[in-house]
Amino acid sequence: MITTPDLILFNGKITTLDRQRPEAQAVAVQDGRFAAVGADREIMALAGADTKRIDLRGRRVIPGLIDNHMHVIRGGLNYNMELRWDGVRSLADALAMLKQQVDRTPAPQWVRVVGGFTEHQFAEKRLPTLDEINAIAPDTPVFILHLYDRALLNRAAVRVLGYTKDTPAFPAAEMVRDANGEPTGLLIAQPNATILYATLAKGPKLPPEYQKNSTRHFMREVNRLGITGVIDAGGGFQNYPEDYRIIEELHRDGEMTVRIAYNLFTQKPKQELQDFTTWSKQVKPGQGDDLYRNNGAGEMLVYSAADYEDFRVERPDMVPSMEGELEPVIRLLAGNRWPWRLHATYNETIGRALDVFEKVNRDIPFDGVHWFIDHAETIDDRNIDRIAKLGGGIAVQHRMAYQGEYFVERYGARAAERTPPIRRIMAAGVHIGAGTDATRVASYNPWVSLSWLVTGKTVGGLSLYPAANLVDRETALRLWTEANTWFSTEEGKKGQIKAGQLADLAVLSDDYFAVPGEAIQDITSVLTLVGGKPVHGDDAFKDLAPPLPAAMPDWSPVRRFGGYHQRADKGAETRLASAAGDCGCANACTIHGHAHAWSADVPVADEKSFWGALGCSCWAF
Repeated sequence: MITTPDLILFNGKITTLDRQRPEAQAVAVQDGRFAAVGADREIMALAGADTKRIDLRGRRVIPGLIDNHMHVIRGGLNYNMELRWDGVRSLADALAMLKQQVDRTPAPQWVRVVGGFTEHQFAEKRLPTLDEINAIAPDTPVFILHLYDRALLNRAAVRVLGYTKDTPAFPAAEMVRDANGEPTGLLIAQPNATILYATLAKGPKLPPEYQKNSTRHFMREVNRLGITGVIDAGGGFQNYPEDYRIIEELHRDGEMTVRIAYNLFTQKPKQELQDFTTWSKQVKPGQGDDLYRNNGAGEMLVYSAADYEDFRVERPDMVPSMEGELEPVIRLLAGNRWPWRLHATYNETIGRALDVFEKVNRDIPFDGVHWFIDHAETIDDRNIDRIAKLGGGIAVQHRMAYQGEYFVERYGARAAERTPPIRRIMAAGVHIGAGTDATRVASYNPWVSLSWLVTGKTVGGLSLYPAANLVDRETALRLWTEANTWFSTEEGKKGQIKAGQLADLAVLSDDYFAVPGEAIQDITSVLTLVGGKPVHGDDAFKDLAPPLPAAMPDWSPVRRFGGYHQRADKGAETRLASAAGDCGCANACTIHGHAHAWSADVPVADEKSFWGALGCSCWAF
């Protein structure tokens, strides 16, 4: 029964993804859930004296986006320390940002660029050289992570880390050395990324209060992009329960703005079974509430099954002991009715894992357990059908949007056409949803993923897929909303704008169904609701969301640069170029040397703030 709603949003173009009523103009919210969906006239008739009304001004509205694979808990702990190159379109701009952050970062802190970008997004189509980084930062340690294939460290970072000619080699990795055997600062995964993670983990950490602030800023950043829910995939150097204390404090204090279902990721090679045995006695799948809840095991189940997705090197063969180590873990999880997820890039790894799954299923039927494979870029038809028969799922991410060029270089364009074969997976009836695998590989921006699903193009502009492996916009949106609820065992609870479901939605900056395919990546949210409450507002809605405390510490890159860098309109470029010609400010030489480059990436409002903070007067018009 509908009583007086708390909130009504009206005058919108609402895509509900409810097949019984796919389009609407207005929606009523009551007690954190959608109470009614329909035409303006019928919904406005429900309003009472205390009902808050929001005019959507004709904008497109969608259900809140759900990322099926993000490392949001780990990412939140570090976000305020990271200089993000996500979306930056030229190396010149990236290096200008790096220099400014080096100048602002006090000792003994590092400047970190930790994933979310690829060299192919830059106009220059290359990474910075070690000489360029050392020239910018002779004294401040700099760590730059590029995908899972390499890290660039300046000489200051090498000194602080204590890496010398006597430092032993890492397994399945290379610490590049000069003629004298001294480390140059280039670390290469071949393909094991432990050398990259272990090095990053040696850097300074934020104190707990700063980590809470950092996590809040990261959640609000993904809210800005329309994300209201995340399935957290755990991650390397993310121990349970130690590294979950910050998110649990935020949950306790009512400061979460993203719904999180978290998976537990083992940290101990050869002791994985011990980890999952211990955790199965501490927490149960589904334990928690609609904002924070356990989602089972993975994405690492055993380290012997980890096939790192570095397409610059040969596909790794899993060790012969893989099946013997994986089987007892799957038996434990299936016996305790724990959902699980398994990282697997290559078809060969998936096939061997399915051999184990089928064997265990004969003794302990998986019926009703939501298990799935993550990534699956090269999965073949036979293994898709095996997953369908076992009732599993495949969680895909847009890693190929960042690594597609490397895949084509190694395996050829024809092999890349089904990486992964999304349409074939759907045709087989396998549960499938979409995500990002942010923050250390691809960016957390969901609109880059949606653009990739629709256009088949990498962020560098390479067309990977034929029409037969592309999906239409509604299907892509379903993969980011309704479909992902299966992966967290929350079907019917969220993912649609439908009476009775959680009131999570995003009001978009541009119409997803009308903009050109490549412009999808530029969409943001101007109003994001979680449980009917504004958690982000911009433009006409900027005063609706509660303010966020300033990013801590005061030298945080977030204060200056924010997170994902949107492409600016051409008008901004023209205005800035014109202003650069007659600006007399003291910073003209250093600022306007990069004027054109900055305007290609930074929204107008941010450009004004940026140049103004440096004392530039040319934006005073």
